[in-house]
Amino acid sequence: MLYGSGYVLLAFLQADLVDRLHWITQSQLLDAVAVGQVTPGPVFTTATFIGYLLGGTAGAVAATLAIFAPGFIFVAASRPLIPRIRRSMTAGAFLDGVNVGALALLAAITLQLARAALVDGTTAALAAISAPLLIYTRVNSAWLILAAGIAGFAVKRGYG
Repeated sequence: MLYGSGYVLLAFLQADLVDRLHWITQSQLLDAVAVGQVTPGPVFTTATFIGYLLGGTAGAVAATLAIFAPGFIFVAASRPLIPRIRRSMTAGAFLDGVNVGALALLAAITLQLARAALVDGTTAALAAISAPLLIYTRVNSAWLILAAGIAGFAVKRGYG
């Protein structure tokens, strides 16, 4: 889970907390992703939100420590090895394979979350507008999430 960005975490959260253990719902996972996108810092803050849902403030603190500590330990332990790893053809090939695996996880979780989030014409339209903006411009995703939230609220209330 330390490799491939925080978004790889979403595949694990979906499989374990939603599908296997049923500790949170698909909707709560989507909310956690939105919170993780809006807050400053890495997407791992999604874990803090889920920890809060499951155990209040103590759960949020425990989840935050549990999600960040392994990365800090791994970086500290692997730092002396990095120069040797970079020179190794075998390690390079392994890392190429890990990159592809991480990309596949990202694609799979994106499809799962899209199925849960795109529930009507409004959500589909917001996604169709947001995706190109994210891909082709440097717009901050937090602004897109805020704008989409406002648009969704306006449509739901009959203002749009």
